[in-house]
Amino acid sequence: MANSELRFFYGTSHPVLGEQITKYLGLKTGEIKISRFSGGEIYSRITENVRGQSAVIFQTCTVNVNENLMELFIIIDAMKRASAKSVTAVIPHFGYARQDRKAASREPISARLVANLLETAGADRIVTMDLHSDQIQGFFNIPMDTLTALPIFINYIKSKNLKDVVVVAPDTGRAKVAKKLSDRIGANLAILHKVRAEHHQSEVTHVVGDVKGKTVIITDDMIDTAGTITNGVKTLKEAGCNPDIYVVATHGIFSGSAVEKMSKAGFAEVVVTDSLPIPKEKQFKGLKILSSAELLGAAIKRNYENQSITSLFD
Repeated sequence: MANSELRFFYGTSHPVLGEQITKYLGLKTGEIKISRFSGGEIYSRITENVRGQSAVIFQTCTVNVNENLMELFIIIDAMKRASAKSVTAVIPHFGYARQDRKAASREPISARLVANLLETAGADRIVTMDLHSDQIQGFFNIPMDTLTALPIFINYIKSKNLKDVVVVAPDTGRAKVAKKLSDRIGANLAILHKVRAEHHQSEVTHVVGDVKGKTVIITDDMIDTAGTITNGVKTLKEAGCNPDIYVVATHGIFSGSAVEKMSKAGFAEVVVTDSLPIPKEKQFKGLKILSSAELLGAAIKRNYENQSITSLFD
C-alpha cells in the first residue's frame, strides 16, 4: 500500500493565512467547495480524491466563531466520509477557550463542548496556538499540539534592541509564559494584580515587581476588549516605568471599543500575530502584525513526518 500524501485545505475564516501556509509547505491548495444555502446552512464538498491521504484543515476562529466552528465540523465530516486516512484540524485561535471551567453555578464548560464536537466530527489531531488555558488539552482524547508564538515575538523584540526591559504579565495566569519570555530576552519580570468583577470588566490594583525607569513589555495570549491591557497602563506609569510601553499578544481580536482604547493608551507599539484576520477598520497607528505562517507550516510538516514539535521552541 502506498504511503499517504499530505493534503492541505483551508476554510473561509482566514484564506490569506491559509494560502501563506500552503506556500510554505510547497503544496497545491486543496480543492474544496464551501457555500451557504439560502436558509443559512453550510455546504462543503471535497472536490478531489483524498482516500487514504493525510488531510490537514486550517480554520481559525474569528468574531464569527459559531460559523467558523460549524464550517470546520462539516468539512471534517466530509473528509472522513471521503475516506481520508487522517484529519488534522489546525485552529490557531481556539474558540470558546475562555469558557474552560465553571466559575459560577449553572454555567457550561463550552471549551469542553467544542472539544467533544471536534472529536465527534472525526478529527484525529488538533493543532492550536497559545491556548487561553492549558487545561483545555485535557478535554481531548486525541493528540493536541499547542504551539506558542513566543519565538515570533522573541525574534522581533531582539530586533528592536530595547534597553532596561521588564516583561509584565497582565495577571498571575499569564506569569508562567511571561517568565519564559523574560528569560529568553534577558529581562526582569513583573506581574499586575487584577480584580475581575464581570466578563470584560477588570481593575488593575498594583504592580508586583520593579518597573521604575524600565521599558515595559506587556504580554498576553489575546487582546479582546483591551480592558485589562489599557487599565494596567495607568498603574504601570504610576509605578514610574519608561513612557514607552510595548504590548505583545498572540491573538488580536479587538472587539467592541478595543481599537479606540488602544489608540488612546499611547503604546509605543502593539504587536500581534495574524492568527485571525484583522480588517483594515481595526488596524491603528502603532499596530504591528507578525506572520504565523512559518510556525504553523513547520508544525504541520513535522506532524506529517513524525518529527518533534517541541524542538521548534528550544
